[in-house]
Amino acid sequence: MTRSRWYRFYAAEISYFSGKVRPALRQKGVPFVECLPTPAAYRDVILPRTGLGFIPVVVTPEGETWQDTSEILDALEARHPEPALYPASPVQRAVAYLLEVYADEFLVLPAMHYRWSFPDSVRKARGDFAASNGDPAAAAKFAGRMGGSIRALGVVPESAAAIEAHTADLLDALSAHFAAQPALLGTRMSLADCALMGPLYAHLYLDLVPGLLLRERAPRVCHWIERMNHPDPDAPGDFLAGDALAPTLRPLLELVGRDAVPLLLDTLRDFERWADARPPELEKPPRAVGFHATQLRGAHFQRYTSPYTLWMVQRALDAYASAGERGRAAIDAALAGTGCEALFAYRPRHRMGKRRFELTFEKA
Repeated sequence: MTRSRWYRFYAAEISYFSGKVRPALRQKGVPFVECLPTPAAYRDVILPRTGLGFIPVVVTPEGETWQDTSEILDALEARHPEPALYPASPVQRAVAYLLEVYADEFLVLPAMHYRWSFPDSVRKARGDFAASNGDPAAAAKFAGRMGGSIRALGVVPESAAAIEAHTADLLDALSAHFAAQPALLGTRMSLADCALMGPLYAHLYLDLVPGLLLRERAPRVCHWIERMNHPDPDAPGDFLAGDALAPTLRPLLELVGRDAVPLLLDTLRDFERWADARPPELEKPPRAVGFHATQLRGAHFQRYTSPYTLWMVQRALDAYASAGERGRAAIDAALAGTGCEALFAYRPRHRMGKRRFELTFEKA
């Protein structure tokens, strides 16, 4: 195959969301070359094509530009449907989208805490950024901006112990699950596995302080990470038959329901209050619309209010709505008592869409 038929994947090993897409490209056997996010790449490709300074970005052989990992995976699944990453059955599909929301919108707390709250991790991250983009001065500036953003995310001294306790419980739940089966929904990689790779590989596994924690506390999770990054495209495995969930997945779902769902709902409610009062002609929300109070395991703190959280939650709600009456009943039964049912019961008053890589309000 000529190189003109290859995808170009602008990404970095230590990039949260690059870690989400890379396993999917490999599992599907898509020919791609990974390009470093150098200043030239931003100047000549990323910024002109998207108007945004974010990675990853995929440029297809036909010259299309894919940005935002959820939309990248959607497009990849549509163009290369086998092996499927998105379960077709209602319970597994809803759980896959639920765990994508959890990974993208909640696990940023431990990911950023362990990277930027520990001096040893900070030093390594700064060096990793410089190695990726080849410009130490620009890397230092970017690292400073990232490190300075953690308070807005809710990573503050008051929340540190709760974040670390959640991380320990997550590693224990995943370790028990991966002792029973190799992937979250069976023997096949799914959207849920890809999403968890963002925080677990790009941050917790590669950063210095949490990397030691994972290797000491959760070797089975480390092995899952390595397998996700080195899948065999000729042996993709299968989702569990009968739309089943492994019993070992239940503790993970209960952890999500107990800790993540209340925090996400706090964000949604605050954003919708802001959206209710916005000028009617405002079509595009800013990236943040202020701060709201939330809590994690009794630790109370402020966190910025992100419109993007609603866009992500819509994906899970849309999967639930499209499941039909019997499918929704099966999802409700599978999640009953986990706390996750509260997220699927939420009915937004507003709806977010995308236009040219930017969030826009749509008719609900």
